[in-house]
Amino acid sequence: MIAFWAIALPGSLHAAAVIEHARLVRDAGNFRLELDLSGAPTSYKVFTMQAPDRVVIDLDNAQLRASLRGIDLANSPVRNLRSGIRDGTGLRIVMDLAQRVSAQSAISAPTAGNPHRLVVNLQTPGSRTASTARPVTTPSLAKAPTAPRPAPATTHSHPPAKLRNVVIAIDAGHGGEDPGAIGPARTHEKQVVLAISKALATLVNREPGYRAVLVRTGDYFIPLAKRPAIARRAGADIMVSVHADAFDNDTANGASVYALSQRGATSETAKYLADRENRADLIGGSVALNDKDPVLAGVILDLAMTATLNHSLQLGDQVLKSMAGVSRLHNHRVEQAGFVVLKSPDMPSILVETGFISNPGEARKLRDPAHQKRLASAIFTGVKRHFERHPPDGTRIAWEQRQRSSRSEQAAVSTTVPQPSIAQR
Repeated sequence: MIAFWAIALPGSLHAAAVIEHARLVRDAGNFRLELDLSGAPTSYKVFTMQAPDRVVIDLDNAQLRASLRGIDLANSPVRNLRSGIRDGTGLRIVMDLAQRVSAQSAISAPTAGNPHRLVVNLQTPGSRTASTARPVTTPSLAKAPTAPRPAPATTHSHPPAKLRNVVIAIDAGHGGEDPGAIGPARTHEKQVVLAISKALATLVNREPGYRAVLVRTGDYFIPLAKRPAIARRAGADIMVSVHADAFDNDTANGASVYALSQRGATSETAKYLADRENRADLIGGSVALNDKDPVLAGVILDLAMTATLNHSLQLGDQVLKSMAGVSRLHNHRVEQAGFVVLKSPDMPSILVETGFISNPGEARKLRDPAHQKRLASAIFTGVKRHFERHPPDGTRIAWEQRQRSSRSEQAAVSTTVPQPSIAQR
């Protein structure tokens, strides 16, 4: 479950630096990431890490408004750009690399028509060195002073006892008097998806740092709207709803992954705000909206829905990529629809269609316990990949990631720029 940050909304709106625009620029065989900021960060740090290779940008008292997803990374050493909140008010941007680079950074003061700009130059081993490369054409560019190498971070071989597990709610679709789709040989969707869900729960519970919660454990019916509530009461970080597809044409085939559609998110916001009995139960009960004016309540809930939807899409993308290894895909991107079980404003949720039960060949596979376990393994692999990138605070997974980062940072070279005084501006 996302720890909703809107409760600190006034502070986040007054962050010293907001990244308004981001782009990757090619320059004489080199590349540079340019970040336009609305103000100067209190401090920032740029360093490289290995295993895998990446460049990390940490900014204190900053937030990201620009989108990193649309930046063209083709033919560059950067495979992927991602971001996350660090220490409550800080921002971390990570460049996952296809090859090792050296990184130099500089920040410019604003001039007429130009904002604060943080520039991170990336130099590959075969590119020209900094002394011969064309200088960055950024006005008033001040080279960031090189900070002394930080002391090795303290690491602990055993996690603190208070760390919690990542909780995954697994929702087997249909059940009881609702059989779901019925395929050849009287293959009932409710039975197939319960078997896959139980196999998935077994894998989750075997993995240190994870815990599974089965929304439905037997052949009985649960109303759709109650399923996310069960997951929320269990403290789930995400919910994975497992289904099998059906179509009139028995040649339709392949697995799919769904997240909530933007229209579904918008209508759900309106529904929650209109229903006063639900308003105190929003955001997992951590933020009550019944004492807020309608405009502020709408802003808070829209922010929650947007953050949750983004996490759902990222989660779905990882699961879909993993499932491609064990099943034909019906669609190679995460689809979006207004499924009731996906309409939780505070809990990322996906719906996995494991195949077409109406297709005789796929129905035969879906009945096979070995294939059910392969599907469960693929789903969990995608889930783990998601949490490797977005570990919830306070979990063992987040602690382990920090331990790995601390060991890598011992050899990292970092640069720090202090906040300029008023007299220097």
